[in-house]
Amino acid sequence: MSLLADGVRGFLLDMDGTFYLSDRLLPGAREFWEFTQAAGMPVLFLSNNSSKNRAAYARKINGMGIPVTVEHIFTSGEATALYLQRLAPPGAAVAVFGTPDLEQTFAAAGFALTLEQPAYVVLGFDTTIDYAKLTRLCDLVRAGLPYLATHPDFNCPVAGGVIPDIGAIIAFVEASTGRRPDVIIGKPNRHILDMAAARLRLPVEALCMVGDRLYTDIAMGQNAPIHTALVLSGETSRADLLNSPYRPDYVFENLAELTQHLRAEYTDSR
Repeated sequence: MSLLADGVRGFLLDMDGTFYLSDRLLPGAREFWEFTQAAGMPVLFLSNNSSKNRAAYARKINGMGIPVTVEHIFTSGEATALYLQRLAPPGAAVAVFGTPDLEQTFAAAGFALTLEQPAYVVLGFDTTIDYAKLTRLCDLVRAGLPYLATHPDFNCPVAGGVIPDIGAIIAFVEASTGRRPDVIIGKPNRHILDMAAARLRLPVEALCMVGDRLYTDIAMGQNAPIHTALVLSGETSRADLLNSPYRPDYVFENLAELTQHLRAEYTDSR
């Protein structure tokens, strides 16, 4: 089992459940960051969580003592805005169902935000959602407007458990309207992977996705030629692997074990 011998030259790194949980770094997070930076291995934090923009994530990680910039962060919200820019005319009217951070991301991308007569509907992980917003979301989806979702996750890990994520809302909307999103941008879909690889200026096959979720982080490895490393510090346990259709290339208890493995490989290759 050798990541470097397999051609890995950079990492896509999940955040929630992989690098930190709520407001604390997980074991090995700091060591992984310091090792990859010293070894010249680029790291892009790749999060499906669209409730925060990259500036908010950078502030959060900096607050934990890790000196990242916004250029180290790429979210499904930003990826969805970039995807829609390729489809929609400049200044297109978009109904964004998400947090103020997600709304700011779309406004900064040049879209006009409105719930009245939009041309497109975007659903994110909306921790501010209420019944009125859910009703309006269903009305617009039922009307047949192009419908995009930032990512598919059912739950978001937090200290002490999980909270419902966008996947639960997608299921709610489908039950009411009979429609699923026309496109979902985030992991495990190829859209966000190609954008992330372009950010790092590396081919997809030279990257390793490190994360804690089988159906997003690891499934991406089966949707594209990318290496995957599962860490058991978040949503997934070893028992979950037994019957899963998603098979990681590598399994580590946490980033501490992954860093130890990388350090040994790197030393042997010198």
